Amino acid sequence: MTWRTRFRRKENILEGLWAIPILGALAGVILGSAVSIVDGLLITPFLWQYSPSTASAVLTSIVGATAALTGFVVTVTVLVVQMATGTFSARIMRLWYRDPLLKATLAILVGTLTFSFAVLSRIGDDFVPNLGVTSSGALVALCLLVFIVFFDRCIRRLRPAAVAADVARTARATFRQTLRLADRPDIRWDYASMRADPSLIVRANRGGAIQAIDPDGLVVWARTHGSELVLPHPVGDFVHTGEPVVLVFGGEFGSSAAAELEGMIALGDERTFDQDPTFALRMMVDIANKALSPAVNDPTTAVQVLDHIGDVLGLVGRTDLELRTKTTGPGVPAAVVIVTRRWEDLVMLGLTEIREFGATSVQVVRRLRAVLEELLATVRPEHRAAIEEELRRLDATVMSVWRTSVDLDRACGADRQGLGGVGQESPGRGE
Repeated sequence: MTWRTRFRRKENILEGLWAIPILGALAGVILGSAVSIVDGLLITPFLWQYSPSTASAVLTSIVGATAALTGFVVTVTVLVVQMATGTFSARIMRLWYRDPLLKATLAILVGTLTFSFAVLSRIGDDFVPNLGVTSSGALVALCLLVFIVFFDRCIRRLRPAAVAADVARTARATFRQTLRLADRPDIRWDYASMRADPSLIVRANRGGAIQAIDPDGLVVWARTHGSELVLPHPVGDFVHTGEPVVLVFGGEFGSSAAAELEGMIALGDERTFDQDPTFALRMMVDIANKALSPAVNDPTTAVQVLDHIGDVLGLVGRTDLELRTKTTGPGVPAAVVIVTRRWEDLVMLGLTEIREFGATSVQVVRRLRAVLEELLATVRPEHRAAIEEELRRLDATVMSVWRTSVDLDRACGADRQGLGGVGQESPGRGE
């Protein structure tokens, strides 16, 4: 089994809603049967003893209630996802696919249902699994509590700030994971993808977005065959059928090399969060863009999203990215070279479209300026040129849109809340 196949199966489990509930169902059957066996060996207290008819009625009610509640949870989830994707972005669905609380809620409900079925099947004229009936009642109470927590979380996660915070946490975690990968001595980042005369060009056998790569497998392969591997496309790029995905330089290898290397590159229909921090940044920008559309006209949501975009860009801007593009020493080539996005690319992704679509909103341009001025003061010196360029473009945009407006002076100011915060004029801006 190739690494790509294992990755695909892991993604199906992470994003599927069936795996954990199935485990819950199996656990319910096993526990129900075990409790019934133990019940026959114990003397239960008088208060926990039931007649066969009462026990059957209670368990039948529990089975029906858990089945109905399971359907209600699915309905709530569908409605929440529909509202979230309509309000924020269709790519938000990936957060719901992976929500552990949703899967745990479904697993507990389905597990209670199968547990009650297993106990119900043990009831006879001369035997009642009293402990099992009582346990079923306790599980129903647990189901209700978990459902309340799940419903509360669904409501809270519909807030724009909560969605942006979730996506920003994912972006920060993925970026730190990428940094750990780049800190390895046998892996290096690069900004240029093409070199002359590779020994082997591995091409994609299908079109798709690069979802992830197997860094350990690629390093082992390169060291084993005495080669240097170059990945000309960063994770997240869409590659067409026949397009190069791995370039091999030097070394000795057989005819199966292309298939082996291709099995370490996972392609899919869309991007994922696993090794692609810019995908989370893309999602935040999409939320802000939709909020700034004329049909929605909600600039405050865009301002809240800018809070988290600024935080993510600040984390990246305080990182020495150039260090990860250098070899460990003279004459010591890296085993794997991965093409990555530049700091300028991340700044452009995070701010350009919001500046374009939010140019007519005074609070958006004020919050943008506050973000850029904060980044200018906190990022590494080599990253300031990109921020200064964004400030220049923001000045040009503001002057183009607000030149004849009485609020030109306000549009040229900086405000962490857009409007209502501690506003600061920007001397020399907009002149």
